[in-house]
Amino acid sequence: MELFDNLNLAMFSGKGGVGKTTTSCAFACQWAKKFPNEKILLISTDPAHSLGDVLQIQVTDTPIPLQSLPNLSVRALDANLLLEEFKQRYGDILELLVERGSFVEGEDLTPVWDLDWPGLDELMGLLEIQRLCNEKVVNRVVVDMAPSGHTLNLFRLMDFLDTLLNSLELFQQKYRYIKESFAGNYTPDEADETLKNLKDELAAGRHLLQESPNTACLVMALPEPMSFQETRRFLDSLENLKISYSAIFVNQIVIDKDSSGDRYLEQGKLVSQFMELAGEKPVYLIPQQKSEPLGITALENLINQISPAESLPLSTSETVDIKWPEKIPPGFTDFIEEGKRLLIIGGKGGVGKTTIAAAIAWEMAQRHPESQIRTVSIDPAHSLGDAFGLTLSHEPSIINPNLKGQEVESDRVLDKFREDYLWELAEMMSGEKADNSASFEMAFAPKGWRQIVEQALPGIDEILSLLTVIELLEENQEDLIILDTAPTGHLLRFLEMPSAMQDWLSWIFKLWIKYQDIIGRTEFMGRLRTLRKRVVNAQKILKDSQKTEFIGVMRPQTGVIAEAERLHQSLVEKEIAQNYVVLNCFTSNSVVPNDKFSGAKVVCMPIFPRSIEPMEQIKGAANYLF
Repeated sequence: MELFDNLNLAMFSGKGGVGKTTTSCAFACQWAKKFPNEKILLISTDPAHSLGDVLQIQVTDTPIPLQSLPNLSVRALDANLLLEEFKQRYGDILELLVERGSFVEGEDLTPVWDLDWPGLDELMGLLEIQRLCNEKVVNRVVVDMAPSGHTLNLFRLMDFLDTLLNSLELFQQKYRYIKESFAGNYTPDEADETLKNLKDELAAGRHLLQESPNTACLVMALPEPMSFQETRRFLDSLENLKISYSAIFVNQIVIDKDSSGDRYLEQGKLVSQFMELAGEKPVYLIPQQKSEPLGITALENLINQISPAESLPLSTSETVDIKWPEKIPPGFTDFIEEGKRLLIIGGKGGVGKTTIAAAIAWEMAQRHPESQIRTVSIDPAHSLGDAFGLTLSHEPSIINPNLKGQEVESDRVLDKFREDYLWELAEMMSGEKADNSASFEMAFAPKGWRQIVEQALPGIDEILSLLTVIELLEENQEDLIILDTAPTGHLLRFLEMPSAMQDWLSWIFKLWIKYQDIIGRTEFMGRLRTLRKRVVNAQKILKDSQKTEFIGVMRPQTGVIAEAERLHQSLVEKEIAQNYVVLNCFTSNSVVPNDKFSGAKVVCMPIFPRSIEPMEQIKGAANYLF
């Protein structure tokens, strides 16, 4: 592990449920012991973090030093608090710049700070990581990242911020032009200085993440086919973003082949594939623990067990007999007979959400050949196709005559959203006339707003996923839709999106009422009202227990069950029905938490044989669930 001693910033990411939090905690503890005179900070950018569950302490936005390792502080980033600090630092100037690039007055922009921002977690996380490292607040930072799809969203924010600052510069150019036209000269003001400072900070952040030899992404994975496929896609995306990674850590390696059967055989093949994928980069193995590594002592023990992949002889040639475990009642009832239209499958990353979603869809299609079923992945790091052993895309693919599979591509939906709403909204915000008769001095502003809209807005996945679901339900082409969702934190953001979109649209309507004589666009506002009605209808469907049901998925692990409990409570507050929770990877030693989910039945699904094709896995899961 000395290979990483030169790092000042170590970011752990990968598919959900692969051990990012546990390994990042262990890594931070090791650094704290090895460098006792340095300040180490462990932070999480995951909105549904579990640092406290692993370290067995209370974790908040305020850095808390560990009693046994006082030079190690732990912190979970609070996006709303960070936004408030950002507002205090830059709010007035940013409002001034937007005012200079639009038709609105500064007072009209103040309410925007209080709206729910899509992508707020990623944006504030990126800015805070940059600040901590660039200002040398601590010597070393270990980051427990959100699952891979949203980690990539965070890294892509650099391009969005670049475009945003360039657009604000255009707004300022417009202001300079007007000043020079009427006063004959221009004296730089506070806005010019703020723009320069923000650009300098962004450049330093780019260097930190893309060019610094002291920064690396450490990629976590499991010796499972779906984890390998997602890791391969994740590494390709990191390369495109010019983010380096230092190593792959393959977690939960079984050592005793006599007790693990075909899992030992499968992991040998997959570790070889990970080594081939990594090329010259190292691959490390973390053995599966007999009990969950919770607390400092267990974490220190875990880090000492990490070894290079080459050090373990892993057989790839043996064959084993496939044995299916016994079925464990109770199971699901028939969702179509009960009149359900929408099933939302969710939980912590890596607990088996995708497999459960695929199995429910398969079983419902088999039982009701006259019904049309569609399973849809709205996780930016899709693995629904991997579960079926198929290649799925944005357009629905036929799996069976009455079963379709689809992986929503945010770029495709965003293009349509731009055409339907965003291009005209950008023109409206700039003050550009609907008849395109804008004067020359206004030309800077429309260009700036169009540049912003051209970017993939941060956090847009949740908005676009909501619109996709609305459209599917409105078309009435499917009798049942099963959603495979993003891990907990971003699932909650998706469920909150109807309220957030209503608030944003209400703000736009207020602007239009105030300035309608200047900007016109009555037809456009009519289309936005129609969109608002659709969003309101979607929210009603989400809360309609006759049509919609949430199914939680968890594994028999303390931290995972604790997160499932917190998610269940959030769903109760949002008035979303949950009648079932699936306890995946159940064994005879597992404790069934029947009393933790206020009336929801716990459906137990045992560990499956590994050496079978994906579709057989799905059929087997369907047999155990119903």
